[in-house]
Amino acid sequence: MEREKGNKGIFLSIDWATILLYVILIGWGWASVCGACYDFNQPDLFAWETNSGKQIVWAITSLVLAAVLLLIEKRFYDTAAYVIYGAMMLLLAVTIVIAPDTKGSRSWLPIGPVKLQPAEFAKFAVALALGKLMDQYGFSIKKMKDIGIAIGLIVFPMLLIIAQKETGSALVYFAFFLMLYREGMTGSLLFCGFACVVYFVVGMKFSQDYITNMPVSIGEFSVLLLAMIFSIGLVLVYCHNWMAVKIMAASCLGSTLLALLFSIYVIPFDICYIMLGVCVLMIGYIIGLAVYTHLYRYVLIASFALLSTSFFYITDTLFQHLDNHQRVRIEVLLGMKDDPKGAGYNVNQAKIAIGSGGLWGKGFLNGTQTKLKYVPEQHTDFIFCTVGEEGGFVGSALLLIAYLLFIWRLIYVAERQTDTMGRVYGYCVLCIFLFHLFINVGMVLGLTPVIGIPLPFFSYGGSSLWGFTLLLFIFLRMDAERNLKRQ
Repeated sequence: MEREKGNKGIFLSIDWATILLYVILIGWGWASVCGACYDFNQPDLFAWETNSGKQIVWAITSLVLAAVLLLIEKRFYDTAAYVIYGAMMLLLAVTIVIAPDTKGSRSWLPIGPVKLQPAEFAKFAVALALGKLMDQYGFSIKKMKDIGIAIGLIVFPMLLIIAQKETGSALVYFAFFLMLYREGMTGSLLFCGFACVVYFVVGMKFSQDYITNMPVSIGEFSVLLLAMIFSIGLVLVYCHNWMAVKIMAASCLGSTLLALLFSIYVIPFDICYIMLGVCVLMIGYIIGLAVYTHLYRYVLIASFALLSTSFFYITDTLFQHLDNHQRVRIEVLLGMKDDPKGAGYNVNQAKIAIGSGGLWGKGFLNGTQTKLKYVPEQHTDFIFCTVGEEGGFVGSALLLIAYLLFIWRLIYVAERQTDTMGRVYGYCVLCIFLFHLFINVGMVLGLTPVIGIPLPFFSYGGSSLWGFTLLLFIFLRMDAERNLKRQ
């Protein structure tokens, strides 16, 4: 009787608003798959031979999976979190060996008439492991050992997925770092990530451009200058040493300015060599401050300055060793190359499809760009262009509003958790959904690189739909038990 009473209380505590949004998004996603794949020669939307027919099977099985997940008690995940993580890591490793080559990657396991992608299921396993780790007594995000273990739990599956040649899926795992920041991780790590993005974009985009009448690469010059400015700023913010800031600013920026003037008015030469030398001296000066003051922060800043100084040269080498299609995609995104019939074809056609929808769209199954198959992968990674063409600006805006409500609801539910594991897992779920939404819509609009990740609940495929369902409904079950008292 006590168990029955508890179960009734749990099901009354389930966040039905989130489930309603989930059902709406799945239904809308199925309609979009129909619009992207409809064939007038095969008008039956429910036939197994069609993608729409297969997708509705995935949707129904996802609802069944959701119902099953709501029956599993939270204590199971608390007990088996590391076991689930280990099993998923083993599956990722095995996939590298036994998966057949599919479009250049080994990430899909054929199981009878269907194929499943383990990388999609590993996300919930990582989220559970992080929640379990951070809920342990004595864990502190401020301890190097603890944060190192947490980062290791994230990076390990990324390496396995990269080994499967699924770089896009691996990048999704960076979303977990947003959860670490929410839980108290120092913002300096996020700043390092931001600095790396700035270095890469500026360095690569302007690597072949030169300052007028000087043999100086604008990209290399800009990255080295930013490395100096960022390092000086870190000394100011984290160490509050105004004298050191004045000395570094005067010597680094002053030397750069003198070298630049000498190159302009006396003898043109590559002043980046001078800047490199100045950066080395700056790093030595910061290390000297660390020895003199015994402040560990100076060591970290010196490490940042060293990595910043070498980042451009390392990334330039790695960039040249990327696969040709990956390198061209990045060059097109950064505006270094115009390739409307090659790497930029997908994005250009997606923009045309979205633009052709106008304000109100062309209506369900009436999209001309999608019907004529102008957009490759329009039912998977580029499904948003179908929404834009058939629903127009209004339909696209309504979809983004629906996602916004969904994201807001996840934040609300995560914040009301009464234990660390539930909150950490909830923010992991939130960050995964947010990353997928931002990157997928951004790549369709040409704002982010084309890395091939699905739009949650919309893109065709069972692996992604089941993966998102696992993430969400494990969290909803945890939330339903937030006020349950154990005897």
